[in-house]
This record gives sequence, C-alpha cells and structure tokens, in this order.
Amino acid sequence: MAATLQEILLAPDTQPQVTADCFTLIEQEVAELSGISGAAVKLAYKTINTFKPGHIRFMIESLLPELVTRLEPYWADFRTSGSGEFGDYLAKRGDDVSQSLLSVTDARAAASGRPVVIKAYGSVRNSAAKHVQTALPRVGDLVLKHAT
Repeated sequence: MAATLQEILLAPDTQPQVTADCFTLIEQEVAELSGISGAAVKLAYKTINTFKPGHIRFMIESLLPELVTRLEPYWADFRTSGSGEFGDYLAKRGDDVSQSLLSVTDARAAASGRPVVIKAYGSVRNSAAKHVQTALPRVGDLVLKHAT
C-alpha cells in the first residue's frame, strides 16, 4: 500500500523542508500578484509581516497538517488516475481544491483573537480562491518534489 500524503509530507525528516518550500511558494506567489486584488493581498501580507514577524511561517507550520489532510483525497485519486503532473491534476479541479484549502484558513481566521489578522484576511478572502487556483500547479510540484 502506498504511503499517504500525511505520512510523506509530515514525516519528521520531511516536514521542515515542506514548510520552508511552502513559505518560498507563498513569497513567490505574492511577489507575482498584480492588479487591485493583488495589491490588497500584498498589503495584507506586508501588514501581517510588520505586525507579527514570523507569523506567516508559524501559520504554515500550524496549518500544514490540515492542508495536507485536505489534499489527501486529491492525491489518492491522482495516484490511481495515472495523470502526469499533480499540479495539472489540481488545476483541473481548481475551484474544488481551492475552496477545500481555503476552508482551513477560513476556520483559523474565524477563531483568531487578533483583529488586525482578521481584518487583513477578510480584505483578501473574496479574491483568495483565484490566487490559490493560480498557485495550484506550484503546489502540485511542491508535493511531487517530496513525494517522489
């Protein structure tokens, strides 16, 4: 039986590198944003980094297990489908995958006691699905990097 995505990505030897790669991916995605919604995301990102340095990395570490759980059914289906690239597979299911991943951050934002964080998240949530969908090919590449 093949290892689950949790067993692969959350293994003690692998998880720190996955976290670092997720941080790099987020930095790249934010840097490439443009337009009004991109400016809002950049402002929210800068606000969070200014308000609480290291918070983005901390959030990646704390959200990663649930995000991996949300990716698991897609990974299992991908493995049986014989598709070539996990990023392409995710992109073809972009709306479903992005909403599944965002449900994790939605729950975290709703439970936050930090008004600045809640406001920053709320300001970008409406456009977040599009940005997550854009990132899915890179997310798939990141998963494959550690899973193969």
